[in-house]
Amino acid sequence: MTDAQQDRTDTGVTAATEVLAALPTVRGWQEDLYRDLHRHPELSHHETRTAGIVAERLRTSGFDVHEGLGGTGVVGILRSGDGPTVLLRADMDALPVTEQTGLDYASRTDGVMHACGHDTHVTCLLGAAALLASARDRWSGRLVTVFQPAEEVGGGAQSMVDDGLVDLVGRIDVALGQHVVPGPAGVVATRPGPAFAASDVLRVTVYGRGGHGSMPDRCVDPVVLAAMIVIRLQTIVSREVSPTETAVVTVGRIVSGTKANVIGDHAVLDVNVRSYSEETRARILAAIRRIVVAECQASDSPREPDIEPVESFPVTDNDPDVTKRVADAFTKFFAERAIDLPQVPASEDFGDIPKAFGAPYSYWGFGGIDWDTYARAMAAGTVASDIPANHAPTFAPVVQPTLDTGTQALVVAALSWL
Repeated sequence: MTDAQQDRTDTGVTAATEVLAALPTVRGWQEDLYRDLHRHPELSHHETRTAGIVAERLRTSGFDVHEGLGGTGVVGILRSGDGPTVLLRADMDALPVTEQTGLDYASRTDGVMHACGHDTHVTCLLGAAALLASARDRWSGRLVTVFQPAEEVGGGAQSMVDDGLVDLVGRIDVALGQHVVPGPAGVVATRPGPAFAASDVLRVTVYGRGGHGSMPDRCVDPVVLAAMIVIRLQTIVSREVSPTETAVVTVGRIVSGTKANVIGDHAVLDVNVRSYSEETRARILAAIRRIVVAECQASDSPREPDIEPVESFPVTDNDPDVTKRVADAFTKFFAERAIDLPQVPASEDFGDIPKAFGAPYSYWGFGGIDWDTYARAMAAGTVASDIPANHAPTFAPVVQPTLDTGTQALVVAALSWL
């Protein structure tokens, strides 16, 4: 690190320490808000209540507020003199999961739960926004807060972009974001380069010739065809992807037939792909198409298969220079609680926002699991079985120090530029 970069980091962390001295003034309402959002989760593109709360909070803090981008998205803009523009993003949507945490603030909406932790993201960003707004003498520039809908279905970020986000905001210098992860609360973790995987979901429909289950010789059985495809798809990663690359191909769903003694006329497979580079991604998608077509030909399928893209998330590829600046600031502020983030096989659409602006970005993780609980699981070697991961019906970040840490991380990172 150059002397100038070190000075920039030191100045930013000093300012962050002064701003965060006021953290106790927001902690109370943050904790109440987190419990409230957790009780009232909303599915993708239906985050109307959450968006209303966000807009009200931002206005109270003095932001210029813009609502309805991408349906329910909210943007807050705050200026404090001349300087860089920093964009901070949080996602708002919940999942179609029935909660099993037993918390006294568990979801009151049947079959819907904040199983991914987006309620913590919203709460932390609102707290950071309030703290930065009340300390404008400690920073200079422009702060943009983006509260995004529909991350879980992979289109929320792009829907805000398509609805005029770039024209509304103008040029930005950097975009920053974070995700709560099933690690010890109080820890922040950064990673340069590919950090969260790209994800593609394909719906594959293959066709057979239906008939009586006792006369398979007169049919083309789409169940057997689908089974052959499933087996063959598992060779893509093991035989067509470099051993130094990380990738996953999963067939999560197969549907065919109506009755045991009836051979149906088609089968549907939902295929999920995870990858960390565009080259690997393209290779896998091409291999899936080649294998499906070839197996249909081998089974004498009467029709060409249909291969429909259903969902797509970009790889979250953190800018190395931006991530180093964030990581250096985290190390100075959090000390030993700032660690490296392993590659995450889950996916995010955050990258679509900075891509639209042509701006660099960094996206990090912060822990949400009680420290003692996590330490016991580590000692026993039972983290995989005993620590709920995101999307599990028992996933629920502890209130503290999760909220404090997420709020601190956003302030420290933002003030590395402002």
